[in-house]
Amino acid sequence: MARLEGKVALITGGGSGIGREASLLFAREGASVAVVDRDEAAAAETVALVAAAAGSKQAPAVAVTADVARAADCEAMVAAAEQAFDRLDVLFNNAGVMLGADDDAQTTDEATWDTTMDVNAKGVFLGCKYGIPALRRAGGGAVVNTASFVAKVGAATPQVAYTASKGAVLALTRELAVIHAREGIRVNALCPGPLRTELLMKVLDTEAKRSRRLVHIPMGRFGEAAEIAKAALFLASDDASFMTGAEMVVDGGLTAAYVTPE
Repeated sequence: MARLEGKVALITGGGSGIGREASLLFAREGASVAVVDRDEAAAAETVALVAAAAGSKQAPAVAVTADVARAADCEAMVAAAEQAFDRLDVLFNNAGVMLGADDDAQTTDEATWDTTMDVNAKGVFLGCKYGIPALRRAGGGAVVNTASFVAKVGAATPQVAYTASKGAVLALTRELAVIHAREGIRVNALCPGPLRTELLMKVLDTEAKRSRRLVHIPMGRFGEAAEIAKAALFLASDDASFMTGAEMVVDGGLTAAYVTPE
């Protein structure tokens, strides 16, 4: 049986990268998917890919345009998912930004800090603010929040706003997991390592920058968005039924090479 058979999932940042791969994978595993992105065309393209994979023009997916940093948009995206599919079982707060101007504390400008925190941290908060009540209405469900390995070890290349925002995601995940554990709502975080996605490759835009990041990865390569989508599927499914408040690290061994056990 498909692992998300009969479930409804909402995936933010669904127009590209991890979000697109998760949308395709979740649909293959039986879920109906609300593909959310601030780029309307990108969300629609993902829905078309889901339809093509299903061999039907009637995709088990809908495109929803939303900016996760805006409360009204987050409320509307959850409403759209419930309107399309009558319920919500999985909330994947995946949307994120990594800005080129993000550097050390001295040189990072306030606008870069604010934008990064608004999307990466407040976006997860707002997704949960409106998504968790929908999961409760469905009788329980799963929240998966995309954090990052940098929340655990810091980045070799300075990016203080991004790192701080992902640390906030981990803290928020732990607290929400405890709050909602008795309601049948599980809340877990993904901590991907460096991935070969457009988001990261725009920042690591020279061979020197890419090599500096790769030297820290024991596997010697960047991860792929599809590999993270598989981890998200596990956390979203009943296979992870006794996991909540956890941080799943999928990083090619990066943190194992630098974190000393307490």
